[in-house]
Amino acid sequence: MDTSSSSQAWSQRFESTLHPAIAQFNASIGFDIQLIEYDLTGSQAHAKMLAKMGVITPKEGEELVNGLEMIRQEYLRGEFRPGVEEEDVHFAVEHRLTQLVGEVGKKLHTARSRNDQVGTDTRLYLRDQIQQIRAQLRQFQQVLLDLAKDTVETLIPGYTHLQRAQPLSLAHHLLAYFEMAQRDWVRLGDVLRRVNISPLGCGALAGTTFPIDRRYTADLLGFESVYTNSLDGVSDRDFAIEFACAASLILVHLSRLSEEIILWASEEFSFVTLTDRCATGSSIMPQKKNPDVPELVRGKTGRVFGHLQSLLVMMKGLPLAYNKDFQEDKEALFDTVNTVRACLQAMTILLQEGVEFRPAQLAKAVAADFSNATDVADYLAAKGVPFREAYNLVGKVVKTSLAANKLLKDLTLEEWRTLHPAFEADIYDAIAPRQVVAARNSLGGTGFEQVRQVIKLAEEKLIEIGD
Repeated sequence: MDTSSSSQAWSQRFESTLHPAIAQFNASIGFDIQLIEYDLTGSQAHAKMLAKMGVITPKEGEELVNGLEMIRQEYLRGEFRPGVEEEDVHFAVEHRLTQLVGEVGKKLHTARSRNDQVGTDTRLYLRDQIQQIRAQLRQFQQVLLDLAKDTVETLIPGYTHLQRAQPLSLAHHLLAYFEMAQRDWVRLGDVLRRVNISPLGCGALAGTTFPIDRRYTADLLGFESVYTNSLDGVSDRDFAIEFACAASLILVHLSRLSEEIILWASEEFSFVTLTDRCATGSSIMPQKKNPDVPELVRGKTGRVFGHLQSLLVMMKGLPLAYNKDFQEDKEALFDTVNTVRACLQAMTILLQEGVEFRPAQLAKAVAADFSNATDVADYLAAKGVPFREAYNLVGKVVKTSLAANKLLKDLTLEEWRTLHPAFEADIYDAIAPRQVVAARNSLGGTGFEQVRQVIKLAEEKLIEIGD
C-alpha cells in the first residue's frame, strides 16, 4: 500500500512521509482493530444522519451504509486485515470504504472528527462488554447460590485475623461472596449509565458548522443521552476509569475467594479437595495437586489494578481537549475487560467442577477449638451475669483449659459449677457447634433459618437480574 502523505488522514500541509519507526510508534491499528465492528456501526449511523439532514444525498447515504456493511462482512470472513500503514481502525475503514464505493466514501467523515469517533466506538465497545460481564456475574452468583443451598447445615470455622473465631454455616460463608458479586453487578449498572452517553457530533473539540442531529445518531446507536459540552465529550475518560475501578473491585472479591480456596486446599486446612478438572501437578513432585486457577486469579488481580493506575496517571495532567495520550486507554481497557471476563469464567468453573468440600473434615475442625467461647459468655449473660464479667470469666476458663489440654466440651459439670453456680447441664447443648451456629438467627446472621431466608431473597435477586 502507498504510504505517502497523500494516503494519510491528515492534510497536504505535510510535505514528507513519517519516519517508518515513528509510523510504527504512532499506529494503534494493532490493538484498536478490536473496535472495528463498533466503528462500522457508528459510521453507519453517522451516514444515515448526514443523509437525513441533507448534508449528503439519500443515495450517497445508502452507498455509504452498504459499503460499510461490505467491510463488516470482509472482516468477519478474515479478508480485511489492515496493517500498520493504515495507522488506526478509523482510517483503515475509511480507506477501504473509498476503495469499495469510490469518491463518495470520502464524504463519510463530514461533520465528524476521529476524536468524537473514537470516543463513540470505545463507549459502544464498553457498553457491550459491561453487559456481558454482568451476565457472567449472574452465572457466578448462581453457582454460589447452588452451593449454598446444599451446605446450609454444613459447618465451617469462621476466622478473624486468620484465627478461629466462631463456627459458621458454610452457606453463610459462600453467600458473603454472593453479596459482593451483587454489589459488583449493581456498580457496573451505575457505570453503564455514564458509558451510555454519545459524544458523536462533538467534532474535534468545538462541534461542527454542518446541520447535524446528534440525538438521532444517539437513538440509532442506543445511547441514552448526548454530551452537552463538546470539549467534555471528546476528552472525557471518566467512564473508562470508573469501569477499571469497578473491575478492580470484582477482582478484589475473586482474589479474596481465591486466597481462601488456596488455604482450604492445603494439607494444613484440608477443607476442600481439588478435582482433576481444575488443578495441575508438579513437574518433579508427583504427590502434588496445585490450585492454579485461584493462584492465577490472585495474580491477575494486580494486573487490573495496574491498568486502573495507568488510566488515572494518563488523565491527571491533560489539558482540554483531545490529546494523543488517549490512545493509551485502549490497551488498558481491552486487557481489563479480557482479564475480568477470563477470571470470572475460571472461578465459576472452579466452583462448579473444581472444588469439593469435605464436610467430615470441616465438622472435625469446628469441634476441635474454642470458637464456642463467646457462647459460654452469652449463656451466663442470659442468666443475668453482666456480659463483661462473663467475658472475663470465660477467658480464665479458656486459659485453664488450654493448660489442662482440654476443650470446653470436655469440662465436667462440677468443673463448670466451680467456675460459676449459674452453669447447668444445658451448657453442653449451648456450646455444641450446631447449636452455636443455629442460635445466631439475628438478621444477617449465620443461623440456619436466617440463611435459608437469605437464600430465598438471593433467588429473587437473580430472577430480577434475569428480568
